[in-house]
Amino acid sequence: MIRRITLAFAALAATTAPAFAHLDPLEHGSFMAGLSHPLFGLDHILVMIAVGLWAAQIGGRAMWAVPAAFVATMAMGFGLAVSSIALPFVEPAILASVVALGLLVAMAVRLDTVASAAIVAVFALFHGHAHGGELGAAGALQFGAGFVIATALLHAAGIGLGLTVARLSGGMAARILGGLTALAGLVLAFG
Repeated sequence: MIRRITLAFAALAATTAPAFAHLDPLEHGSFMAGLSHPLFGLDHILVMIAVGLWAAQIGGRAMWAVPAAFVATMAMGFGLAVSSIALPFVEPAILASVVALGLLVAMAVRLDTVASAAIVAVFALFHGHAHGGELGAAGALQFGAGFVIATALLHAAGIGLGLTVARLSGGMAARILGGLTALAGLVLAFG
């Protein structure tokens, strides 16, 4: 079951296209736009999966605390944007998150749960702000609920992927995926 979910998300990541990154909330309904928002942007998918991979590498409480910190702080960033409170460097911070989280996975960095949660929370603030900034005229609550659910599902897929590849390769495959994520972040940033 986990393998099928992981393969489905890998296929989704491989087929994303920047031109289809986000559905217009006015045309597609605010909940569905929110739900699909993280699923059609490569930067979003890479970060959400990387958070799950890293949480699985760390293990223990981190497997729920690190993704939960991301989701909670992302919701705060969303609230800031909806309240018209600006954050500087939102897009560069999002691209930096792809590279940084990819490197953390590639190097199998094992920090304590609180430090790991704090790192992902910093990046999550910018991801949430970007979601809120792209909201348009859609209902904030419905849109926000949709992207929170999608984000949590992507984190779960990353954890499942991390646990699966750890069993199969002793952790080397996760490190390779982390390296590829960091490389993809550089391509997104400079490509």
